[in-house]
Amino acid sequence: MTKPVTNRADKPRCGLCGKTKNLTTTECCGNWICDDEHKYAMFSYARNSCHRNHRRYTLCGYHFNEGHEGDWKSCPKCRSEFEPEMIAWYGTNEYNFEKMPEPPAYEPTKCSHCGVTIKLGTDGYTRSGDEHWCESCAAKEMNKKMR
Repeated sequence: MTKPVTNRADKPRCGLCGKTKNLTTTECCGNWICDDEHKYAMFSYARNSCHRNHRRYTLCGYHFNEGHEGDWKSCPKCRSEFEPEMIAWYGTNEYNFEKMPEPPAYEPTKCSHCGVTIKLGTDGYTRSGDEHWCESCAAKEMNKKMR
């Protein structure tokens, strides 16, 4: 006896990773997503949860959590809350179901000490006033202060 063929397209899938088990829908945009926030360990900064990544690292999630009106892709409140580089990253990263069609242009952020480019959405850095320090320069600054 052969098993009946089921159409895989009929099964809901996580819109980010494609898994079909343990799904829920997002509160912000109603898309299918892994119900996996319980996998995140506090203060680990891991990016192992589709649900948490969408909620925390996208303008879609931020827009909903802040109670803004209208579409997140054109929300003036969302755009005023972040630097252009972060708006572009939050609007176009891999945690989005839909990408921002026209992210803002921006000059890359440079370390105020050594000049290395810092990707604000993914790299480690420290802010001090208006300055951004790469991880290496931040460690050197902290060592100076500890002496």
